Amino acid sequence: MRADITSLFGLNVYTTSGTHVGKVNDVVLNVEGGEVSGLAVTDINRKMFDVPTRGVILPYRWVVTSGDIVLIRDVVNRFQKKEPEEEE
Repeated sequence: MRADITSLFGLNVYTTSGTHVGKVNDVVLNVEGGEVSGLAVTDINRKMFDVPTRGVILPYRWVVTSGDIVLIRDVVNRFQKKEPEEEE
């Protein structure tokens, strides 16, 4: 996939199942390889990520496509917070 790096800034990130992940704040570049290696995502969905930081870095290999939004694979659901099961 080829795109101007600046076109990614500010785009909303969603999973392929439609779950909002966050917003692209920056990109991580592999200077030696001349390619994007990750997306720095802020305003993250706290139901998906239980981290104390403002954002996360998602591997660029998770990106399926980008345009008006960035669409990533559903692998993020593996990191989703586990709700404690209520005992009856």
